[in-house]
Amino acid sequence: MSSSSTSTTPTGAADDLAAAAAKECSFCEMTRQHQPQCARRLPKRIILVRHGESQGNLDMSAYTTTPDYRIPLTPLGVDQARAAGKGILDVVSSAANWKVYFYVSPYERTRATLREIGAAFPRHRVIGAREECRVREQDFGNFQVEERMRAVKETRERFGRFFFRFPEGESAADVFDRVASFLESLWRDIDMGRLEQDASCETNLVIVSHGLTSRVFLMKWFKWTVDQFERLNNFDNCEFRVMQLGPAGEYSLLIHHTKEELQRWGLSPEMIADQQWRASANRRSWADECSSFLATFFDHWNEDDDDDDEREENGKINNNKLLE
Repeated sequence: MSSSSTSTTPTGAADDLAAAAAKECSFCEMTRQHQPQCARRLPKRIILVRHGESQGNLDMSAYTTTPDYRIPLTPLGVDQARAAGKGILDVVSSAANWKVYFYVSPYERTRATLREIGAAFPRHRVIGAREECRVREQDFGNFQVEERMRAVKETRERFGRFFFRFPEGESAADVFDRVASFLESLWRDIDMGRLEQDASCETNLVIVSHGLTSRVFLMKWFKWTVDQFERLNNFDNCEFRVMQLGPAGEYSLLIHHTKEELQRWGLSPEMIADQQWRASANRRSWADECSSFLATFFDHWNEDDDDDDEREENGKINNNKLLE
């Protein structure tokens, strides 16, 4: 056997394996969603956590002397974070073989929250942690004058929370753009296997962030509209929400949480019905999924139901008139 034949055999085998893998998961690569047979590639849960009570939550005047990113937790916030760690541990430890990976906003209050949450976890259960600047708090400007900020926030309520941009700061729409960029990186981490341990291990992602940023994350993930976002209520301090993978390879809030909780958070009946579908074992086509909120966009339809033959005949008549 020639040296060239010897060298091409391993390459050919590798190509065959790559082609088989691509064929098995072509749907995943094209749509960034996963079929049930390859759902093990996805984390079992994505858990969003708001930071514990901060000094700024307790007293708005703290922002006049301390930059937002340096605002610390209060003693109550520390206790809340420890309790959240135990609560998250209870959720993720239902399986025998599980691991957890953390993403955290760079703000002091989120990093401090993560430290207290992490105290609940054995070291061998933690894959790693990464500071992620794109899940930081909405930027409200630099040092904030208390009375001016009260007036600005009142204006936001009249203008609309999503598009209102704070002077020298951001709008929720700006936060949406950077969260969308973070999701692209998150998918890349998943697809490249950076978060996986082995096929039998349940991986859980925990994102320690802020109230508005977490709501925007859910909005982007579940394709909620601006109007649907506007009706959402904020997370409480150290409240966490669990997106869990269903049997069809879709994430849903309704696997771990109840309909009553979703209603309290501001989800409409239409949004809850979508969560119910995501929690079930029935897949729809991509076109059907994109149309899940049709009633949100359309008030009425053309009720005329001409059949194809009649439309074809009308087309022939029009063509004949053009030829005369």
